[in-house]
Amino acid sequence: MTSDPSMDTIQDSARAALVLEDGSTFTGRAYGATGSTFGELVFSTGMTGYQETLTDPSYHRQIVVMTAPHVGNTGVNDEDPESGRIWVSGYVVRDPARRVSSWRARRSLDEELVAQGVVGVSGLDTRALTRRLREEGVMRAGIFSGEALFEEGPGGRVRERPVSDLVAEVKASPRMAGASLAPEVSTGEVYTVEPSGEFAGGVPVATVVAVDLGIKAMTPRRLAERGVRVVVVPQRSSIEEVLAVFEGLPEGAPRGVFFSNGPGDPDAAEHEVGLLREVLDRGIPFFGICFGNQILGRALGYGTFKLGYGHRGINQPVLDRTTGKVEVTAHNHGFAVDAPVFDGSGGPAVSTAPHGGGRYGRVVVSHVGLNDEVVEGLTCLDVPAFSVQYHPEAAAGPHDAAYLFDRFVGLLTDPGVWPPRLVVPDGPVPGGVGASDGAADETVADETEEKH
Repeated sequence: MTSDPSMDTIQDSARAALVLEDGSTFTGRAYGATGSTFGELVFSTGMTGYQETLTDPSYHRQIVVMTAPHVGNTGVNDEDPESGRIWVSGYVVRDPARRVSSWRARRSLDEELVAQGVVGVSGLDTRALTRRLREEGVMRAGIFSGEALFEEGPGGRVRERPVSDLVAEVKASPRMAGASLAPEVSTGEVYTVEPSGEFAGGVPVATVVAVDLGIKAMTPRRLAERGVRVVVVPQRSSIEEVLAVFEGLPEGAPRGVFFSNGPGDPDAAEHEVGLLREVLDRGIPFFGICFGNQILGRALGYGTFKLGYGHRGINQPVLDRTTGKVEVTAHNHGFAVDAPVFDGSGGPAVSTAPHGGGRYGRVVVSHVGLNDEVVEGLTCLDVPAFSVQYHPEAAAGPHDAAYLFDRFVGLLTDPGVWPPRLVVPDGPVPGGVGASDGAADETVADETEEKH
């Protein structure tokens, strides 16, 4: 096994190994629970927010490598979790904090990992590991420590298990491609988040059904802060169950549907795609984030594909073509929508949604990732629906994208303003393939005005 030189004096009882499916092995020190665990190995570039990362259901069945070298400084509190448990299947850090230094902390990160049975490893060169994942792509991996790392050899002598045996176990673990995981993380019961803040106790501004595909706790709170009553329903919900939430509302009362973030391959989400098409067919306003963006893409008839190493962290630059501004955003996804991003001049491409002979009309990629030109948002020009690939609830992460919740509320309460006008900056389009003289802006704006 390869190891960091600083690990040479580790006692056997503290040893842990991270084994990749290509046979690469990194040794370090057991962190959190001991045993074995498996998952897709991914890296997160966030310097803060490890507690929100750990409890994000989108990380289900993934081993997370933290690129920040020092993790655990602020311990674990009872206010910041984004769900009721840790979802990562394993955790990899370079240098765990020796002591907790936050007045909000209730326990250390190591204690929380042990309590929830999360197997981890520390003391690895996470920079080298991240570079390998960027070059080779994410892959399956396993963490082994304690009794899972050792076996009894000849003469009863305890020895480390052969790497070939560990690699075989990793290769036997399930792949992320083709995995339908939203049913495993979704709520089992319907629950409601009432309007809060200045709207508490009043008549809701709108009622939204949020389909839980792995929802983070902060997301319905952001809508509730804007006066929205949010009814969170399980992933398995039918269109009849969704519509039942709206029964009894006054005629014309604003209502909408939201699809959350979540784990798994969107190509395997047949139920979710079918449900969303039922929503779109009824003209119900829709907003989706992360996995919800991929589901909208599929519902419209576009394909999805797996990224080499994905986007995970809180520092990803995205161009919002409706404002012309660049946002710093929080991401957690390994799949992306395959839709036309640029036209021949480098401006936004307007395409007709392929599904159903184009019955959902025109679609534009409203948000573009500036690192790799990946689709980061879709806006439908003829039906009231839009989505983004990132996490606007800012837990953890910057607050640049909070306006998207306002945009959704505006769509619910004043649908006549839809769709938003695109703003394309003069000169080269960031991340684009050429220069724009504003023609793309005029084209999309003119088409929108003709629609109204």
